[in-house]
Amino acid sequence: MSAYMVYVRDRIIDPAELKKYEEESAKIPASNGPRPLAFYGAVKTLEGPTVDGAVILEFPTVADAKAAYDDPNYQAIIKHRLKGAEYRVFIVDGM
Repeated sequence: MSAYMVYVRDRIIDPAELKKYEEESAKIPASNGPRPLAFYGAVKTLEGPTVDGAVILEFPTVADAKAAYDDPNYQAIIKHRLKGAEYRVFIVDGM
């Protein structure tokens, strides 16, 4: 069953740190095969706080999504994302 990793960016705190994260994450090979479904396109918030940006990645399974998040290469750069912006990140089962 497919799984979706969703990154919701609420606000940017430090653009320089966020840029470092973007540059470093682009270097990580996509070994677990995520398929990007949405990547910081225009957002229309219908309910709740305004969303600054969002990413939706499709993975074959929840285990694959979790493995991508836990990957040591990704964990080595996550500090830049955490310093650069406020995010909510979650995995949801597909149907």
